[in-house]
Parts: sequence; structure tokens; C-alpha cells
Amino acid sequence: MSRNLQHPLTRRGFCLCCLGTSAAFIGGWLSPRSAYAEARGLVTVIKDSAASSPIVTHKLRGNLSVLEGSGGNVAVLTGSEGKVLVDAGIGVSKPQMSKALAQLGAEPVTHLINTHWHFDHADGNSWLSAAGAKITAHINTRKYLSEVRRVEDWDYNFLPLPEGGVPSDVFEDALALKLNGISLGLKHYGPAHTDGDISVTFAELDIVHVGDIFWNGSYPFIDYSTGGSIDGTIAACETSIAAATDKTVIVPGHGPPVSNRVELGDYRDMLVAVREKVATLKRQGRTRDETVAAKPTASFDARWGNFVIDAGFFTRLVYEGV
Repeated sequence: MSRNLQHPLTRRGFCLCCLGTSAAFIGGWLSPRSAYAEARGLVTVIKDSAASSPIVTHKLRGNLSVLEGSGGNVAVLTGSEGKVLVDAGIGVSKPQMSKALAQLGAEPVTHLINTHWHFDHADGNSWLSAAGAKITAHINTRKYLSEVRRVEDWDYNFLPLPEGGVPSDVFEDALALKLNGISLGLKHYGPAHTDGDISVTFAELDIVHVGDIFWNGSYPFIDYSTGGSIDGTIAACETSIAAATDKTVIVPGHGPPVSNRVELGDYRDMLVAVREKVATLKRQGRTRDETVAAKPTASFDARWGNFVIDAGFFTRLVYEGV
């Protein structure tokens, strides 16, 4: 099995463990269009894989844990007011997710917060809503989950969620909640990975879930189809770095789920360096393909280029946004 399939992100965090035998890799990256032709589309393959992917529970501080294995990292706050989830994972993971949640206590799921609209973070909304969860998100997340959305980079049309899976409580800038004895601060980043990304801070525990503005250990996807921005992603990282201390636990959207300010800073530095290299090449009049051929990410590829977004794909994403 190739190195990129051994990466923990592919084994659990993004449910890509089956891709090695079902689709073609190009330069270490699974081309979305190749996947579509050979394996019914990358999104479909990811969902199929999630149906059997194991869920790994990471205990953090106090009554907060993270479940890894159904799409993005899912935070779970337990207590007498019921379980509070940050992100929902992929719907076909319901059996494994239900088992993992039950192992954290008998309380029902009463609240769900979506960090943004993407299927690997919100596809599980419908079953969690049916189980009793009230769903909260940024207003743009509700918009995208309520309509057909095409993501050209993945060659996929996402259908609207059933009514019950669409967030019922929305906000524009910030929202404060008090649940299970913990103060939750929900804050909109502005355009970043999408234009609906939020952070969720658990104040007394000094833990923050930052969603997909941070892909721990890999190049990120930037969704320009719903307002994403390389500059906004960098700004979002700066915001979270400034708000953190050396003791703050930072939960990324993907990758090893227990991170910190130093690792987020390294990730930010990588984004800034690649952005500047690509922008310089674009100012010089290089085409997108010429910029990719110049390999502006070369010094970072060994650390960050082993997931679904390879060096060429990430360079093309950055080129689009500078």
C-alpha cells in the first residue's frame, strides 16, 4: 500500500482507505475526474468507505471528546443537558457513530453545531436531527444545505438535505451558548475554507474546534464555489492563533484531532509561503499550468502533500485566489 494511503487522514479522518483499489492516482493525488470515471465519483467513494470506517474516540479535557473516522473530526461535549456535537460526519456512519456516542454516556444528542456545510461535516445532520438534536450554524451554511450546490473541483452536485437536516438556528457574526456547564463561543471567520466557516470555543476547557480552516498535516481544500479564499484562510488561522495560548487544545477539521498553537502556526506559515510564491509567479505572467510546473510547494510537499490535495491541486487552488 502506498504511503499516502497509510496516512492517518486517509485511514480514518477522510474515509479514503478504499481508494487504492477503486480509483486512479495521479502523482499521488486522486484526481476527482478520474475517480468519477472509475469509481462513481470521489464523494460517492468516500461515503461508501465511511459505511465501514471505524470510529476512534479521543478524550480531551473534562467532558469533551473527539470522534475521528466519519468525515471531519467531531467534538462531543457530554453532560446533563445532553450531548452537544460539533459537526456530524457522514450519514452512513450512523451505526459506528451511535455506538461511539453511547460509550460516552447515556444522554441523548440534544445539540449539533456545523462548522460549515460540506458533506463530510454535515451529511449526518438528518439522522442526528431525527434523534433530537437542534442544529445551529452560520446563515450561509443553512443556505448551502438548503439548495443544490455544485463543487466543480469535485465534479459533484450536492443535493439539499431533507428539511430536518437543515440548521434551524443560525447567526451571522457570533453566538454565545451555555451548555453542560460550559460556555460555548461560536464565531464566524468570514470567507476562509468557505464563507460559512465558524470556530467553536469551549471557554472553561480552553479548547477550540476550528473546522476546515485547519487541515492538520496536509494541504487544504479551498471551496471557491461557496466563497472560499486563500487569503481568508490565512486570516482565519491568524485569528485562532491570536486567541490561543500555549495550553489551548486546537481541534482541526481533518488530521490528528489534538493540535495546538504551534502546529497551527506552522500550517499558517506554509500557507503564507505558498501563497507568496504562487502570487509572484502569477505576477510574472505564468499561466496556471506553468505555475504548477514551477513546483512552488516543493519545500513543503514531504510534510503536507500526502493527502487527497496534492501539490499540483493545491497550487491550482492558490493560483485561483491570488
